[in-house]
Amino acid sequence: MPITSLLTTALAKRADLINNLNAVVSDIPLTNCFRVFHGTVEGVNGLNIDRYGDAWLIQTFHETLSAEELELIKKVLINVADLPVVYNDRSNKNSRIINELNESTEAFSQSDQVVSENGVLFTSKLRHEGQDPLLFLDMRVGREFMKANSHKKTVLNLFSYTCGIGTAAAVGGAKRVINVDFSSFALAAGQKNAELNGVESVCQFIQSDAFPALRQLAGLKVASRNNKKLPSYPKMSASQFDLVFLDPPRFAKSAFGTVDLVNDYQSLFKPAVLTTKTGGTIVCCNNVAKVDKEAWFASLVRCVEKQGRTVSDVQWLDCHQDFPSFDDNHPLKIVALTLI
Repeated sequence: MPITSLLTTALAKRADLINNLNAVVSDIPLTNCFRVFHGTVEGVNGLNIDRYGDAWLIQTFHETLSAEELELIKKVLINVADLPVVYNDRSNKNSRIINELNESTEAFSQSDQVVSENGVLFTSKLRHEGQDPLLFLDMRVGREFMKANSHKKTVLNLFSYTCGIGTAAAVGGAKRVINVDFSSFALAAGQKNAELNGVESVCQFIQSDAFPALRQLAGLKVASRNNKKLPSYPKMSASQFDLVFLDPPRFAKSAFGTVDLVNDYQSLFKPAVLTTKTGGTIVCCNNVAKVDKEAWFASLVRCVEKQGRTVSDVQWLDCHQDFPSFDDNHPLKIVALTLI
């Protein structure tokens, strides 16, 4: 089927989301960022097309679009909304952007923009020193959960990236939010997000490897992965939180430990449980498609029980319909566990 037909079909399925752009609160669109084409499921593997506020973002992860294909896609998108179209070709193995843009589009892609999601504002820049967009749109359900469940609560946001989760929690009325990430660039974007929403007074930004931060908060000793001298890290006191959000990358190594969502989720989950208050909730994410949902969930429950605690309530957070999946088995798995 021609790519234009596939895209037109995908847009029709998202008619309700697109119509929500007409809902404006205090001159701000309620939601103007979402996925319009999820190629892996909707017909072109590795092609994603998103609306980010006043722009369309096209990304390819397997094969570069031909000039003709790109023009056909642009025509369909501009017919929906006449906005700048930014194409980021990330088809190399390292996923870095490899294509050049014309001068005006390049300037726009590197300019600071603001997008809105459920009335919460987020900074956006479609080309920057990193590779990924500053807001992961498939995590909208996680931000909605945190906004709805954070009133007067303390929140720990681990692997916070640009602090979308923490910002949503603060907007929802959290009394204290700690965002932890290793990237100063990501945390700077997180600070912008807090400022955009007037919640900077309750948000804290800690630049740190997650392992030492988490182990200190859990009251555990900070150890090295290979018994070598440890790099410096921010010192933190043991503390527990009403809401803990754990969204690690698939795999990462540091002197403090290894993040491995396939083989060793527990190395992060165990200390995260220790930072969760009795009656509190820990939200766990795993974005690896080959990890079985039920087996992963069972391992989380076992880990909780080994620490002498009980899961008293379970809530699965499913990605929204603009992120369709095969057989309702989305690669991103999110579950909220209330612990006693």
